[in-house]
Amino acid sequence: MAFKSFGDLLHKPLMVDLTIEEDSRLKVIYGSGAGFHAIDLDTSAVYDIYIPTHISSGILPHAIITLPNSKGMDLLLCYEDEGVYVNTYGKVIKDIVLQWGEMPTSVAYIGTGQIMGWGQKAIEIRSVETGHLDGVFMHKRAQRLKFLCERNDKVFFASTRSGSSSQVYFMTLNKIQW
Repeated sequence: MAFKSFGDLLHKPLMVDLTIEEDSRLKVIYGSGAGFHAIDLDTSAVYDIYIPTHISSGILPHAIITLPNSKGMDLLLCYEDEGVYVNTYGKVIKDIVLQWGEMPTSVAYIGTGQIMGWGQKAIEIRSVETGHLDGVFMHKRAQRLKFLCERNDKVFFASTRSGSSSQVYFMTLNKIQW
């Protein structure tokens, strides 16, 4: 079994994902405090995909989403309170910046072709292709929510309160018709 190690990366990975381009090329995509980067596993080349130049103090990456029907080539990179559409070589592919209503604590792609962003006061549901807002669920009180998983048309997420008990919630997807 082949094993590759990349211990000397310039930027420390905070989140990691894998894409398979056109069913043949493996790339590790990772988010750091500086932006998003790729490692081509065939050539071992490491390069930047997207570095936000309008944020000087570093970023918090939330999600790396491979867009459906793109053969693993197109991505939505979510960080801070926004997202950008790029290909795996770093070229911006859509002149759209997804803008969340508030800074999400967690972002996830769900099987309905949408992305969900969990904020302190609301859960936003957006189209993964356009970034347009499809719906909002308001919280009764401010809380920090984190995506857990999606199974059998349900999305599971949890409240994450330091020093006290947490609670697990779920939302049924077939009821989300906008």
